[in-house]
Amino acid sequence: MNHARQSTSQIKSALLYILLFVFLTPFLLVVMNSFKKTQQFVENPLSPPKALLFGNYISAYKSMDFMQGFLNSFVITAVAVFIILIFSSMTGYLFVRFKWKLNAILFFIMLASMALPFQVIMIPLVMLYGKLDLLNMKATLLFMYLGFGVPFGVFTFHGFIKGIPYELEESAFIEGSSRLRTFFQIILPLLRPVFVTLIVLDVLWIWNDYLLPSLVLLSPEQRTLPLSTFSFFSSYSVDYGPLMAGLVMTIIPVLILYLFLQKQIVKGITEGALK
Repeated sequence: MNHARQSTSQIKSALLYILLFVFLTPFLLVVMNSFKKTQQFVENPLSPPKALLFGNYISAYKSMDFMQGFLNSFVITAVAVFIILIFSSMTGYLFVRFKWKLNAILFFIMLASMALPFQVIMIPLVMLYGKLDLLNMKATLLFMYLGFGVPFGVFTFHGFIKGIPYELEESAFIEGSSRLRTFFQIILPLLRPVFVTLIVLDVLWIWNDYLLPSLVLLSPEQRTLPLSTFSFFSSYSVDYGPLMAGLVMTIIPVLILYLFLQKQIVKGITEGALK
Protein backbone atom coordinates (compact mmCIF):
# COMPACT_ATOMS: atom_id res chain seq x y z
CA MET A 1 0.00 0.00 0.00
CA ASN A 2 2.77 2.43 0.97
CA HIS A 3 4.69 1.54 -2.19
CA ALA A 4 1.61 2.27 -4.32
CA ARG A 5 1.07 5.63 -2.59
CA GLN A 6 4.72 6.52 -3.09
CA SER A 7 4.53 5.64 -6.80
CA THR A 8 1.37 7.74 -7.19
CA SER A 9 3.06 10.66 -5.46
CA GLN A 10 6.08 10.40 -7.75
CA ILE A 11 3.85 10.35 -10.83
CA LYS A 12 2.00 13.44 -9.61
CA SER A 13 5.30 15.23 -8.94
CA ALA A 14 6.57 14.33 -12.41
CA LEU A 15 3.37 15.65 -14.02
CA LEU A 16 3.64 18.89 -12.05
CA TYR A 17 7.24 19.39 -13.20
CA ILE A 18 6.18 18.75 -16.79
CA LEU A 19 3.39 21.31 -16.48
CA LEU A 20 5.82 23.77 -14.91
CA PHE A 21 8.16 23.36 -17.85
CA VAL A 22 5.28 23.81 -20.33
CA PHE A 23 4.15 27.03 -18.66
CA LEU A 24 7.70 28.41 -18.40
CA THR A 25 8.66 27.55 -21.99
CA PRO A 26 7.26 30.74 -23.62
CA PHE A 27 9.06 32.95 -21.09
CA LEU A 28 12.31 30.99 -21.43
CA LEU A 29 12.12 31.28 -25.23
CA VAL A 30 11.69 35.06 -24.99
CA VAL A 31 14.70 35.33 -22.65
CA MET A 32 16.81 33.07 -24.87
CA ASN A 33 15.91 34.95 -28.06
CA SER A 34 16.61 38.31 -26.43
CA PHE A 35 20.34 37.52 -26.76
CA LYS A 36 20.19 36.64 -30.48
CA LYS A 37 20.63 38.59 -33.65
CA THR A 38 17.41 39.09 -35.58
CA GLN A 39 18.70 36.92 -38.44
CA GLN A 40 19.40 34.00 -36.09
CA PHE A 41 15.95 34.37 -34.56
CA VAL A 42 14.29 34.25 -38.00
CA GLU A 43 16.33 31.19 -39.03
CA ASN A 44 15.54 29.15 -35.90
CA PRO A 45 13.79 30.71 -32.86
CA LEU A 46 14.20 27.45 -30.90
CA SER A 47 18.00 27.24 -31.17
CA PRO A 48 20.26 28.57 -28.39
CA PRO A 49 22.06 31.88 -29.10
CA LYS A 50 25.51 31.62 -30.69
CA ALA A 51 26.69 34.50 -28.52
CA LEU A 52 25.07 36.51 -25.71
CA LEU A 53 24.28 39.88 -27.29
CA PHE A 54 23.69 42.16 -24.31
CA GLY A 55 23.64 44.99 -26.81
CA ASN A 56 20.03 44.06 -27.57
CA TYR A 57 19.06 45.35 -24.14
CA ILE A 58 20.92 48.62 -24.65
CA SER A 59 19.27 49.04 -28.04
CA ALA A 60 15.85 48.24 -26.59
CA TYR A 61 16.37 50.68 -23.72
CA LYS A 62 17.07 53.51 -26.15
CA SER A 63 14.51 52.65 -28.84
CA MET A 64 11.67 52.22 -26.35
CA ASP A 65 12.57 55.33 -24.37
CA PHE A 66 12.37 52.87 -21.51
CA MET A 67 12.38 55.28 -18.57
CA GLN A 68 9.55 57.38 -19.99
CA GLY A 69 7.50 54.28 -20.75
CA PHE A 70 8.28 52.83 -17.32
CA LEU A 71 7.20 56.05 -15.60
CA ASN A 72 3.95 56.20 -17.58
CA SER A 73 3.19 52.53 -16.83
CA PHE A 74 4.05 52.93 -13.15
CA VAL A 75 1.88 56.02 -12.63
CA ILE A 76 -1.09 54.60 -14.52
CA THR A 77 -0.87 51.19 -12.84
CA ALA A 78 -0.35 52.54 -9.31
CA VAL A 79 -3.15 55.10 -9.47
CA ALA A 80 -5.58 52.78 -11.26
CA VAL A 81 -5.04 49.91 -8.81
CA PHE A 82 -5.39 52.27 -5.83
CA ILE A 83 -8.70 53.77 -6.93
CA ILE A 84 -10.07 50.37 -7.99
CA LEU A 85 -9.31 48.89 -4.56
CA ILE A 86 -10.72 51.83 -2.60
CA PHE A 87 -13.93 52.08 -4.64
CA SER A 88 -14.38 48.30 -4.75
CA SER A 89 -13.89 47.74 -1.02
CA MET A 90 -16.20 50.60 -0.01
CA THR A 91 -18.87 49.58 -2.52
CA GLY A 92 -18.66 45.93 -1.47
CA TYR A 93 -19.06 46.99 2.17
CA LEU A 94 -22.07 49.15 1.26
CA PHE A 95 -23.76 46.29 -0.58
CA VAL A 96 -23.22 43.86 2.31
CA ARG A 97 -24.19 46.06 5.27
CA PHE A 98 -27.08 48.03 3.73
CA LYS A 99 -29.88 45.73 2.60
CA TRP A 100 -31.48 48.16 0.18
CA LYS A 101 -33.31 46.89 -2.92
CA LEU A 102 -31.33 49.36 -5.01
CA ASN A 103 -28.08 47.78 -3.77
CA ALA A 104 -29.24 44.34 -4.86
CA ILE A 105 -30.07 45.68 -8.33
CA LEU A 106 -26.76 47.51 -8.66
CA PHE A 107 -24.83 44.45 -7.49
CA PHE A 108 -26.59 42.31 -10.11
CA ILE A 109 -25.80 44.90 -12.82
CA MET A 110 -22.12 44.87 -11.81
CA LEU A 111 -21.99 41.09 -12.00
CA ALA A 112 -23.71 41.15 -15.39
CA SER A 113 -21.21 43.71 -16.71
CA MET A 114 -18.38 41.25 -16.04
CA ALA A 115 -19.80 39.01 -18.77
CA LEU A 116 -19.70 41.81 -21.36
CA PRO A 117 -16.61 41.49 -23.62
CA PHE A 118 -14.57 44.68 -23.99
CA GLN A 119 -14.52 44.27 -27.78
CA VAL A 120 -18.29 44.82 -27.86
CA ILE A 121 -18.05 48.36 -26.46
CA MET A 122 -14.54 49.20 -27.66
CA ILE A 123 -15.42 51.14 -30.82
CA PRO A 124 -18.45 53.04 -29.37
CA LEU A 125 -16.43 53.94 -26.30
CA VAL A 126 -13.51 55.36 -28.29
CA MET A 127 -15.85 57.21 -30.64
CA LEU A 128 -17.70 58.79 -27.72
CA TYR A 129 -14.58 59.94 -25.91
CA GLY A 130 -13.08 61.10 -29.21
CA LYS A 131 -16.08 63.35 -29.89
CA LEU A 132 -15.75 64.75 -26.35
CA ASP A 133 -12.04 65.40 -27.07
CA LEU A 134 -11.03 63.31 -24.06
CA LEU A 135 -8.55 60.97 -25.73
CA ASN A 136 -4.78 61.10 -25.20
CA MET A 137 -5.27 61.77 -21.49
CA LYS A 138 -4.14 59.58 -18.60
CA ALA A 139 -7.23 60.64 -16.62
CA THR A 140 -9.50 59.15 -19.31
CA LEU A 141 -7.59 55.87 -19.24
CA LEU A 142 -7.77 55.75 -15.44
CA PHE A 143 -11.52 56.38 -15.55
CA MET A 144 -11.94 53.46 -17.97
CA TYR A 145 -9.84 51.15 -15.81
CA LEU A 146 -11.99 52.13 -12.84
CA GLY A 147 -15.13 51.16 -14.72
CA PHE A 148 -13.74 47.85 -15.96
CA GLY A 149 -11.97 46.88 -12.72
CA VAL A 150 -14.52 47.73 -10.02
CA PRO A 151 -17.12 45.00 -10.78
CA PHE A 152 -14.70 42.13 -10.14
CA GLY A 153 -13.29 43.93 -7.08
CA VAL A 154 -16.78 44.46 -5.65
CA PHE A 155 -17.64 40.81 -6.26
CA THR A 156 -14.47 39.69 -4.43
CA PHE A 157 -14.81 42.07 -1.47
CA HIS A 158 -18.54 41.36 -1.18
CA GLY A 159 -17.96 37.65 -0.59
CA PHE A 160 -15.20 38.28 1.94
CA ILE A 161 -17.00 41.00 3.94
CA LYS A 162 -20.07 38.76 4.34
CA GLY A 163 -17.91 36.50 6.52
CA ILE A 164 -16.86 39.29 8.89
CA PRO A 165 -19.03 39.32 12.07
CA TYR A 166 -21.16 42.44 12.34
CA GLU A 167 -20.59 42.43 16.12
CA LEU A 168 -17.13 43.93 15.53
CA GLU A 169 -18.72 47.01 14.03
CA GLU A 170 -21.45 47.21 16.65
CA SER A 171 -18.80 47.39 19.36
CA ALA A 172 -17.15 50.29 17.53
CA PHE A 173 -20.48 52.10 17.11
CA ILE A 174 -21.15 51.77 20.85
CA GLU A 175 -17.78 53.45 21.49
CA GLY A 176 -18.86 56.36 19.31
CA SER A 177 -17.02 55.47 16.10
CA SER A 178 -18.50 56.70 12.83
CA ARG A 179 -19.32 54.38 9.94
CA LEU A 180 -16.41 55.69 7.88
CA ARG A 181 -13.90 55.40 10.71
CA THR A 182 -15.12 51.90 11.51
CA PHE A 183 -14.60 50.84 7.92
CA PHE A 184 -11.04 52.16 7.66
CA GLN A 185 -9.86 51.13 11.15
CA ILE A 186 -11.63 47.81 11.66
CA ILE A 187 -12.89 46.36 8.38
CA LEU A 188 -10.10 47.45 6.04
CA PRO A 189 -7.25 45.72 7.99
CA LEU A 190 -9.24 42.47 7.87
CA LEU A 191 -9.38 42.72 4.07
CA ARG A 192 -5.61 42.57 3.64
CA PRO A 193 -5.51 39.09 1.97
CA VAL A 194 -8.08 40.21 -0.61
CA PHE A 195 -6.24 43.48 -1.15
CA VAL A 196 -2.98 41.69 -1.89
CA THR A 197 -4.65 39.24 -4.27
CA LEU A 198 -6.41 42.01 -6.19
CA ILE A 199 -3.26 44.13 -6.27
CA VAL A 200 -1.37 41.39 -8.08
CA LEU A 201 -4.24 40.55 -10.45
CA ASP A 202 -4.93 44.19 -11.32
CA VAL A 203 -1.24 45.07 -11.68
CA LEU A 204 -0.75 42.16 -14.08
CA TRP A 205 -3.80 43.26 -16.06
CA ILE A 206 -3.08 46.99 -16.25
CA TRP A 207 0.72 46.80 -16.58
CA ASN A 208 0.52 44.35 -19.49
CA ASP A 209 -2.53 45.89 -21.15
CA TYR A 210 -1.92 46.91 -24.74
CA LEU A 211 -5.35 47.31 -26.35
CA LEU A 212 -6.96 49.98 -24.16
CA PRO A 213 -3.90 52.28 -23.90
CA SER A 214 -3.38 51.98 -27.67
CA LEU A 215 -6.90 53.34 -28.19
CA VAL A 216 -6.63 56.18 -25.67
CA LEU A 217 -2.97 57.27 -25.51
CA LEU A 218 -2.09 58.55 -28.95
CA SER A 219 1.07 60.66 -28.49
CA PRO A 220 4.53 58.99 -28.10
CA GLU A 221 5.28 60.69 -24.77
CA GLN A 222 2.16 59.12 -23.25
CA ARG A 223 3.05 55.54 -24.20
CA THR A 224 3.22 52.77 -21.63
CA LEU A 225 5.85 50.02 -21.86
CA PRO A 226 3.66 47.60 -23.89
CA LEU A 227 3.02 50.39 -26.40
CA SER A 228 6.73 51.25 -26.51
CA THR A 229 7.56 47.79 -27.85
CA PHE A 230 5.79 48.79 -31.06
CA SER A 231 8.85 50.94 -31.90
CA PHE A 232 10.62 47.76 -33.13
CA PHE A 233 8.06 47.28 -35.91
CA SER A 234 8.64 49.05 -39.19
CA SER A 235 6.61 48.89 -42.39
CA TYR A 236 8.52 45.92 -43.83
CA SER A 237 10.49 44.32 -41.00
CA VAL A 238 10.71 43.62 -37.27
CA ASP A 239 13.87 43.87 -35.17
CA TYR A 240 13.25 40.71 -33.17
CA GLY A 241 16.38 40.67 -30.99
CA PRO A 242 15.82 44.05 -29.29
CA LEU A 243 12.07 43.37 -29.31
CA MET A 244 12.56 40.26 -27.17
CA ALA A 245 14.91 42.18 -24.89
CA GLY A 246 12.26 44.89 -24.52
CA LEU A 247 9.65 42.29 -23.62
CA VAL A 248 11.92 40.86 -20.93
CA MET A 249 12.53 44.33 -19.49
CA THR A 250 8.77 44.93 -19.48
CA ILE A 251 8.01 41.66 -17.68
CA ILE A 252 10.64 41.95 -14.93
CA PRO A 253 8.85 44.55 -12.68
CA VAL A 254 5.60 42.55 -12.37
CA LEU A 255 7.56 39.32 -12.00
CA ILE A 256 9.42 40.77 -9.01
CA LEU A 257 6.12 41.97 -7.50
CA TYR A 258 4.58 38.52 -7.91
CA LEU A 259 7.57 36.77 -6.31
CA PHE A 260 7.35 39.04 -3.26
CA LEU A 261 3.58 38.63 -2.84
CA GLN A 262 3.00 35.02 -3.91
CA LYS A 263 2.44 33.76 -0.34
CA GLN A 264 -0.11 36.49 0.28
CA ILE A 265 -1.86 35.60 -2.99
CA VAL A 266 -2.33 31.96 -1.96
CA LYS A 267 -3.46 33.05 1.50
CA GLY A 268 -5.95 35.51 0.07
CA ILE A 269 -7.44 32.98 -2.33
CA THR A 270 -7.66 30.34 0.43
CA GLU A 271 -9.28 32.65 2.97
CA GLY A 272 -11.64 34.04 0.34
CA ALA A 273 -12.79 30.52 -0.52
CA LEU A 274 -13.34 29.72 3.16
CA LYS A 275 -15.34 32.91 3.64
